[in-house]
Amino acid sequence: MAPIIHCVRHAQGYHNLSVANHSMPDPSLTPYGEEQCRQLAKTFPYHDSVDLLVSSPLRRTIYTTLYGFTPEIERGVPIIALPEVQETADVPCDTGTDLAVLKEEMKGKPVDLSALPEGWNNKAGRWAPTAAALEKRAREARQWLKARPEKVIVVVTHGGFLHYFTEDWTGYKESMGTGWANVEYRSFIFADEDGDNATIVETQHSRDSRRGTEKPLTRTERLELRETAMKSRKEIGYQPIQAKRKGNKKDDRDWIGAF
Repeated sequence: MAPIIHCVRHAQGYHNLSVANHSMPDPSLTPYGEEQCRQLAKTFPYHDSVDLLVSSPLRRTIYTTLYGFTPEIERGVPIIALPEVQETADVPCDTGTDLAVLKEEMKGKPVDLSALPEGWNNKAGRWAPTAAALEKRAREARQWLKARPEKVIVVVTHGGFLHYFTEDWTGYKESMGTGWANVEYRSFIFADEDGDNATIVETQHSRDSRRGTEKPLTRTERLELRETAMKSRKEIGYQPIQAKRKGNKKDDRDWIGAF
């Protein structure tokens, strides 16, 4: 039986604070992002059932996994860094760290980097920021997950890539480059049809918990929405742009950033 997949967008990184920070290579989490992870560790409702953690190899996703899923780590659940779920764009903030440097940084941490080839962070070829390449590696990631023996898997990845991975562009906002909030999680199961594509669909419980009783889009409507979103991404050159957000007085900030 194919596993349940809980998809999670990473916590706030330094690249989310300003457009200028998009030039930061592979930024890590802000203090606020670390706090988001601590809250995730307390509130994520499926900690007890998860038996595999999969992370994009970028630093913000790895640290979201390390800080946000401490209950799993404490009981020995492995973390696999999977290059197929890295972010989409080729700007510095969405480009990963060289493997030798990343290995040094992750010494002593429970992160399996064995799936990363040399050059995994070279945004060309299979890692290129093109629709064809992104759809192909999203499909490969789904196929890899579908074949896993584990029953419940968490995938920590990026807002832009999540639309390709789920093939669902519902809620996509051009101003943000995604329809997912930081540390938002949604749950998916594999559909029976389109076996080679390893299609996933959001569970009814996941949809209801965030969208109420709104009727889901049909497959045709989802494809039409994808075409619209892809066109807008092409027009802006895949540049990751985040919308402004106002917080409360304690956490009042305007911030613009990447996925």
